Amino acid sequence: MTVASDTGGPPPTRVVVAGGGTAGWIAAAALTRQLGPLVAVTLVESDEIGTVGVGESTIPTARSFHAFLGIDEAAFMRATQATFKLGISFENWRQVGDRYFHPFGSVGRSVMIADFQHFWLEARARGFGGDYGSYSLEQQAADAGLFGQDAERSLAYAYHLDATAYARFLRQAAEPWGVTRVEGRIERVECDGDSGDIAALVLASGQRIAGDLFIDCTGFRALLIEGALETGLDDWSHWLATDRALAVQTEAVVPPVPYTRAIAHRAGWRWQIPLQTRIGNGLVYASRHMSDDEAHATLAAGPESRPLFEPRPLRFTAGMRRQSWNRNCVALGLAAGFIEPLESTSIHLVMNAVTRLLQLFPFRGGDHRALAGRFNAQSRHEWEHIRDFIILHYHATEREDSPFWKDCADLAIPDSLAERIALFAASAGAWQGQDDLFRIDSWVSVMLGQGIAPRDHHRIASVIGTPALQTSFDDLRGGIARTLQTLPRHHDLLKRYCRA
Repeated sequence: MTVASDTGGPPPTRVVVAGGGTAGWIAAAALTRQLGPLVAVTLVESDEIGTVGVGESTIPTARSFHAFLGIDEAAFMRATQATFKLGISFENWRQVGDRYFHPFGSVGRSVMIADFQHFWLEARARGFGGDYGSYSLEQQAADAGLFGQDAERSLAYAYHLDATAYARFLRQAAEPWGVTRVEGRIERVECDGDSGDIAALVLASGQRIAGDLFIDCTGFRALLIEGALETGLDDWSHWLATDRALAVQTEAVVPPVPYTRAIAHRAGWRWQIPLQTRIGNGLVYASRHMSDDEAHATLAAGPESRPLFEPRPLRFTAGMRRQSWNRNCVALGLAAGFIEPLESTSIHLVMNAVTRLLQLFPFRGGDHRALAGRFNAQSRHEWEHIRDFIILHYHATEREDSPFWKDCADLAIPDSLAERIALFAASAGAWQGQDDLFRIDSWVSVMLGQGIAPRDHHRIASVIGTPALQTSFDDLRGGIARTLQTLPRHHDLLKRYCRA
């Protein structure tokens, strides 16, 4: 049946979201909230099919997306057991026993000619300057277990959350906005014999859900984008060898810290994501270097508290679909591909893709090939940029204690990453493109943390006299110290603001 919009214009575009979970409900909520009567959104999911999420980390872009949807932060955090996140603690990555921090926000103070790392390197050459992380408010607050929200403190932050509860929270918001949820298992994807486009989803019950645009949120199964349309996957496993994970939640025995822990082991790494009353734990590993039994034993030896259920196994191949938008189907989340969770970009990739889809939306009756082409080009740039950043963590290492780490160090990396490393190693130079997710501060933090020592730096720093340069650095540290004195304990703020 054709339904006209409330404005008296053309009928709404019928959007069918295949699959729920975080990706599905983000898409359904955003499309309905922003496009209103221009779309009729139906989400199909089955309670029989579980979702992957256990504990999930985000990056600061999630805050902008929530503001875009008008989501109340405290209500969201209460519903999802959420805590605040100021960055990631990387442990055992450069060497066993080593630690560095990748903070959100800016580090130090840059000028137009040269970024802060050049002045820091000059200070170090003159015998002062200390640790690079001393000039990050976020890192110092995280290490002290502090957090504050007011505008003057301007901390850059994200969230740790329970992904299953997050999907439930988004559903509770989206259904009143107009999303229609259909319970059922997808039995078959029906394609149009002439165009090759997807025409409908046929459920196990026999119900047929027709649509104009289909969004594949069916996880690793990728029932639409791959099962029906055979889009293909660009396999990146020759660059990213980890291909399995175990995930489990454990009881919380200490107050939650405002950062994620990424702890390297002999064949990969494990995560700790602190929620308000429990901890998300996981182990990422390369099956060529660690058996499943060894992985279970390694995970069991890590958490300091009792597991709440048996670890959930995941198998994956690093890579992305050759087209994120193929015909009348857009893939989101795990259906679009998988890099790995090291820098907490999974939810960001969904939110950014949905925002991109809103900007390039294929309304009924148009020729959408140019829109799809632009969407795919932007998606590829974004995914490859994140891929390079993740590879950097593995490749730039001094570990030689296991075959896995030796292989990572000997890896033939993408030219795009090799160019970044070469520039930084030669001159401490780093850059950020207009559409790049990771800022200069992020590249510098990780390159320094992983042990890439620049041979030179910009000479503009050398014209500053030592007393003036030292005073400037003292002022930076002093300003951070004064701000820390005003910040409450992270767990105390959670109790007041958003206790679950």
